[in-house]
Amino acid sequence: MTLVLADILDAQRRIRGLADATPLIPSPFMTKFGGQDFLMKMETMQPIGAFKLRGAVSAVMALPTDVGGVTCCSTGNHGRGVTYAANLRGMKAVICMSALVPQAKVEGIRALGADVRIVGTSQDEAMYESQRLVEAEGLVEISPFDDPRVISGQGTIGLEMLAARPDLDMLLVPLSGGGLAAGVATAAKAINPGIRVIGISMDRGAAMHESIRAGHPVEVPEYASLADSLGGGIGLDNRLSFPICRDLLDDTILVSEAEIRHAMQVMFFEDRMVAEGASVVGQAAMLAGKLPEPKGPVGTVVTGRNLDMPSFLKIMAGEDIEIGDLKVSGQPYKA
Repeated sequence: MTLVLADILDAQRRIRGLADATPLIPSPFMTKFGGQDFLMKMETMQPIGAFKLRGAVSAVMALPTDVGGVTCCSTGNHGRGVTYAANLRGMKAVICMSALVPQAKVEGIRALGADVRIVGTSQDEAMYESQRLVEAEGLVEISPFDDPRVISGQGTIGLEMLAARPDLDMLLVPLSGGGLAAGVATAAKAINPGIRVIGISMDRGAAMHESIRAGHPVEVPEYASLADSLGGGIGLDNRLSFPICRDLLDDTILVSEAEIRHAMQVMFFEDRMVAEGASVVGQAAMLAGKLPEPKGPVGTVVTGRNLDMPSFLKIMAGEDIEIGDLKVSGQPYKA
């Protein structure tokens, strides 16, 4: 199985008017820091506050009319997207999540009307429960990353970014199960084969990063992180997102919790934006000096804003915070 530009163009038609056309805005601070135009694709402006709506709408809108319900595993934003899309079709949504998912995200999905089931302490355990429900309750599973229509939906971000700025030299893409990175890389490389696409993860439990280095999908421990949306495995039987990321990403880079924390502060104090830790890993990598030197404009995807606000406010105040068994030391913001 493979994915081509025509698949992403089909997805663009399915999601039109429902999950597209988010703004691409400059960051004057990051532009000055990096020496090239730095542009942010604001997927925080989606109706559910996250890019995952694109893939979910693309997949759910393509289902036959006789489907009664859908299920998925999620670290939060995919579950929101699937529930929102299911509501548009009048379908039941059962969302499987691990105990590591922040309560704010769990409650956000319940508020949309989903049946939320907390299973185990890892994304993999939640995924196995979602797969079980396909047989037990006759639901259709919408994978968060290994579904061609989901990946195609996420790939529309790449189409929009290149349409707005054909001169982009480098794309920085938050990397988890690889649905976003695979879709964006497929679109971007089809339009401009010379563009560099870099996947970026936290340095705790980066499944796609480790899988690419191993040459095959691997399981990794799952940890609490400021970038909780990037947690979870990619599935040992991954058919699509792994080979696309392996073949099309120019590199994968890891950032620390302290680097993510600092990037969240930069987004707030310099760009006046609230964003999840997973949303700012591109900025974190640049601020930490971990990227290759850009030769032209740089674009990143600010993927979501669905975070725990008390923890966010502590980070902005420079206080220590605890996330699961992880303690992130505080540091007042300094430009």
